[in-house]
Amino acid sequence: NLILTGCLFCGPLFLTFSFLNTVAIAYSATAALPFGTIIVIILIWALVTSPLLVLGGIAGKNSNTEFQAPCRTTKYPREIPQMPWYRSTIPQMAMAGFLPFSAIYIELYYIFASIWGHKIYTIYSILFIVFIILIIVTAFVTVALTYFQLAVEDHKWWWRSVLCGGSTGIFIFFYCIYYYHARSDMSGFMQTSFFFGYMTCVCYGFFLMLGTVGFRASLLFVRHIYRSIKCE
Repeated sequence: NLILTGCLFCGPLFLTFSFLNTVAIAYSATAALPFGTIIVIILIWALVTSPLLVLGGIAGKNSNTEFQAPCRTTKYPREIPQMPWYRSTIPQMAMAGFLPFSAIYIELYYIFASIWGHKIYTIYSILFIVFIILIIVTAFVTVALTYFQLAVEDHKWWWRSVLCGGSTGIFIFFYCIYYYHARSDMSGFMQTSFFFGYMTCVCYGFFLMLGTVGFRASLLFVRHIYRSIKCE
């Protein structure tokens, strides 16, 4: 778990950064970080991030307890009935990602214009409110889809909740493609690689963050509804 936690996001980010920095050096661009700055970043990761990761693993191991089911369970899982196509994973991911994305769609334009354009972003209070709305909508939509999944006797909800919660990151990546072709003036291999390289990492980070939100919200919901079941 420690290795997975340490490499799940930092690994792809480091590989992407190494490739893009090599491209910037090949083009003699000012976006290339000097060797000393790279060493400082590696030292920060080694001396700050890694020890905190180990401390978190030790704390998690010491606070580990046996899993307590909210109600009595059976030893053998029930057979999952045949589902219609719109109850499969991909259609539910599309439904789960569209609503949170529609809540942040307008704000994304201003953020992209500030990062990749020449505009200055100043409305941080609105950005914070939109972020809270994104978290709440993602949690509610994932909980609703988990309930619909359990209602048709499909008990394998855990990875489905992660995929449905994180599907907003896929919509953000599609918006990146639209922004690059319709709104930006970028061209050439270097600009294209920088834009899609770093935005892919951002979308992947959103997928992990919102997938965690969806799973935690679904877990709390499942434990709450099954705790009310009376064992006979």
